[in-house]
Amino acid sequence: MRIEFPDGFLWGTATAAHQVEGNNWNNDWWMWEHDPTSPCVEPSGDTVDHYHRYADDIALLAGLGFTTYRFSIEWSRIEPENGEFSKAALEHYRRMCGACLDNGITPIVTFHHFTTPRWVCHEGGWEEPDTAARFGRYVERATAALGDLMGWACTFNEPNVVATMGYLAGVFPPGRRDVALRRAVNDIIVDAHHRAVDAIRSGPGDAPVGLTLAMTDWQPVDGGEERVGRIRRNYEDVYLEAARHDDFIGVQTYSRSRVNADTVLGPEDGVEVTQMGYEFWPEALEATVRRAWEVTDGVPILVTESGIGTDDDARRIEYITRALRGVGNCLDDGIDVRGYTCWSAMDNFEWALGYAPTFGIIAVDRETQVRTPKPSAHWLGAIAQGNALETDTI
Repeated sequence: MRIEFPDGFLWGTATAAHQVEGNNWNNDWWMWEHDPTSPCVEPSGDTVDHYHRYADDIALLAGLGFTTYRFSIEWSRIEPENGEFSKAALEHYRRMCGACLDNGITPIVTFHHFTTPRWVCHEGGWEEPDTAARFGRYVERATAALGDLMGWACTFNEPNVVATMGYLAGVFPPGRRDVALRRAVNDIIVDAHHRAVDAIRSGPGDAPVGLTLAMTDWQPVDGGEERVGRIRRNYEDVYLEAARHDDFIGVQTYSRSRVNADTVLGPEDGVEVTQMGYEFWPEALEATVRRAWEVTDGVPILVTESGIGTDDDARRIEYITRALRGVGNCLDDGIDVRGYTCWSAMDNFEWALGYAPTFGIIAVDRETQVRTPKPSAHWLGAIAQGNALETDTI
């Protein structure tokens, strides 16, 4: 069978500044990596030195056949101290956008991908309401420098993860565990998102703007419906509802989670798991795209992350194939899906888990920084060029 995607459908890969640039020492994650009480297994260090090698990396992605590249800009480089903006950093990210356009790639710019400047943290971080205005100011300045070159704009990457993992679970910075605080942080980030949307829409440029959300296919079992509803309310729906007037919602999905009346269950016996401990469940993407479409009242959808941590590239191809079948099903039902972005472009720093999980379609030798595309990179690039997926079954 053949799945054909709409004209103009975006095909891309993604990275995040802290995971690939190297030596982003001026943010909360660098501090967290070097805190012996944190769960981080190793620091990010030079990572894959994308800050200096971006031109070659973008050319490589274009040569593989991709039409878009989603990357983040680093707030702590652009505004290293309160009110002090770096022209050099803004020019660097402007050159990145230009390199994308020169290679026929649409740049998707993310303004916040997990990392927050140290000075913001010292002034209260995301539990301080004034942080929303500070974020809006940063986005306004960055948009003034980059807006005419941006293809799409994401205000936040997975703000629900920032709030939940940092302020409820305590495993992301600042390591807090407070139910009420997590709710307050959600509200502050929603305020920051709205301010950022206004700043980006003010121009220059006319990039579609939205946020990206970590979504899970929450599956209730043994009376878990009420608990699923509570989880969704504070983890997903507060942001889906905030996105109802955006130009798109970015959906980022990796697996399902089964929930009973008491708890979130672990992987089901007999189901394959990935390096992250997730179930191998690519069908989760279809479920979350449908739910995002429903809760946002029909805001267009961009799949901004989808992929798998594995050292078996054949399993990566199987995973993406099945995820794309789900996207095809959504398109057949009239859901407005604008593109598919694979996480990630390169093997990189996976936050608290360090360099062990390998999500990349391009391998990187971090001793030599040599890039080697995996079979999945050539396979997915060919799909991008043909704008269609040939599949044995559907």
